[in-house]
Amino acid sequence: MTDQRVPSGPGTGASGVASRPGAPEPVDRRVLVVVGTRPEAIKLAPVVEALRASGTLTPVLLATSQHREMLRQALAPFDLAPDLDLDVMTQGQSPTAVASRVLSRLEPHLKDPAPAFVVVQGDTTTALAAAWAAFYAGVPVAHVEAGLRSGRLDAPFPEEFNRRSISVATSLHFAPTALSRENLLSEGVDPARVHVVGNTIVDAVQRILRDRPRTGRGDGSSTILVTLHRRESFGEPLERALGAVRTIAREMGERVRIVFPVHPNPNVSGPALAFLQGLPNVDLVAPMDYPEFLDTFRSSRFVLSDSGGVQEESPTLRVPVLVARETTERPEVLDSGWGTLVGTDPERILEESRRLLLDEEAYQARRAGPNPFGDGRAAERIAAALAAACVPVAPVPSA
Repeated sequence: MTDQRVPSGPGTGASGVASRPGAPEPVDRRVLVVVGTRPEAIKLAPVVEALRASGTLTPVLLATSQHREMLRQALAPFDLAPDLDLDVMTQGQSPTAVASRVLSRLEPHLKDPAPAFVVVQGDTTTALAAAWAAFYAGVPVAHVEAGLRSGRLDAPFPEEFNRRSISVATSLHFAPTALSRENLLSEGVDPARVHVVGNTIVDAVQRILRDRPRTGRGDGSSTILVTLHRRESFGEPLERALGAVRTIAREMGERVRIVFPVHPNPNVSGPALAFLQGLPNVDLVAPMDYPEFLDTFRSSRFVLSDSGGVQEESPTLRVPVLVARETTERPEVLDSGWGTLVGTDPERILEESRRLLLDEEAYQARRAGPNPFGDGRAAERIAAALAAACVPVAPVPSA
């Protein structure tokens, strides 16, 4: 995972990366790190810490507050708080409205003076709108977790569209794996602009759990952690998955304890209550703060989830995951053995759940793979690459 220097030349700014002709040159070493949701906050907090520790660049943490309370809760374990807050969210706001507000409210922070970079993460509406605004302002974009592809523009929706669009505006692509890098190269991205650094979720998990004692139930039961919340699962797909969870709970009885942090969206909470409320071995709980979630995760036998972040956390915490989706942009978790794609089909969920609960040999085999998402030094590599890109490189004299 070596960093590559980005050369300056025609069409590049003082930062050594592509900028719009006539765009303002960065005049300081500020790096605008933009977050809007809990996953972005968790994955970019280590980057902010690494930038501060480098002493070379000055991170400015800007929140759009797409998910206000969950965002601040996610930053708290890192002792971070936003330096700037665009406060874009209103009740019932659509992705279009969020993007529009981010575009208009971010613009003043991209000039007089312009930051050296705008750093975005992943595939959210916040990330897309921030990359768009930076591109319009001629400010280079650095994309953390670049190159993930599901191969279907509608799954996950709208994330696949968002991340593909962000790539077009990006100057530095920080890919978590070699496969993500290959995805970008196949789309014509300059190899010199792609850095394979690992996934910053590994940094975040290691940072939070470093001094945190392990907890467990101590009653001999196996915990199954369930997280289901994706938009494409709403309705019948979610109900099928919840039906399978109910069957497991009834079938296994006191041998299992199912913990389900229920997303507040009525499309999730309504069916969850209808299918699972009242079962003695099912705990329907409010969304957990991140350290508590990690405690539950690492104490679980396995996880059933449609979350992308959970797929990345699985090998880091050494807990297998059943992926409740029909496709994944993180095939590395499948190839390494930590994940199994089950979709929302009850029979597939039940078959794999029984295997992980009752077949110890199969269970241990699933836990033997490597972590495909890195060694916990992704943020350090990102900070080093950003610092290197901000140092102008002298042009080669012509012959």
